[in-house]
Amino acid sequence: MVVPHDIDQRKRLLRKQMRDARLQRDVGAEAAEGLRANLLQAINAYPHGRVGCVWPLPGEADLRPLCHELVRQGRDVLLPETTVRGEALIFRLWHPHGAMLSGRFGTFHPDGAVGHPDIILVPLLAFDRRLHRLGYGGGYYDRTLAALKCHGIGFAFSWQEVAHVPVGAYDWPLDKVVTEHEVLALPTMEKNAR
Repeated sequence: MVVPHDIDQRKRLLRKQMRDARLQRDVGAEAAEGLRANLLQAINAYPHGRVGCVWPLPGEADLRPLCHELVRQGRDVLLPETTVRGEALIFRLWHPHGAMLSGRFGTFHPDGAVGHPDIILVPLLAFDRRLHRLGYGGGYYDRTLAALKCHGIGFAFSWQEVAHVPVGAYDWPLDKVVTEHEVLALPTMEKNAR
């Protein structure tokens, strides 16, 4: 039996390993474009709904061109405002020419109305084929997905795949994980068993 302390320690070690690996990586334009194209495909599997996107932090995939494309297609795009630790994220409506405000931990969010996304694009440090993710350790996206009851689509580059992400009691798989090469989804029978 794996005890929670052991899981937390394994997560901390994997976070450090993946952050260090990210510093060594130079993501090319082709990989970034492939990731955005596959994300658009995954999003379009849900023909209606507001999309919770992400403004990039250093080392993360730049989804700003995707945000512009989604607005061009008539979708509402919302970006997260990082709340105090222990709370779910707040999502605010984004427009291409709207003002962006500085937030916690070097983040930026729009100066827009608060809204509820139907789909949230979830950043991650590592993922596995069971669609579990390793986040940054604050628990923001886990709490947000649980609170909003919406679809969670993780996004990463293929090098971020690991054999097994340590999973705790409050960790649930995402609906999909998208890389520059593929869109991973759980078979319908597995989703219904959750």
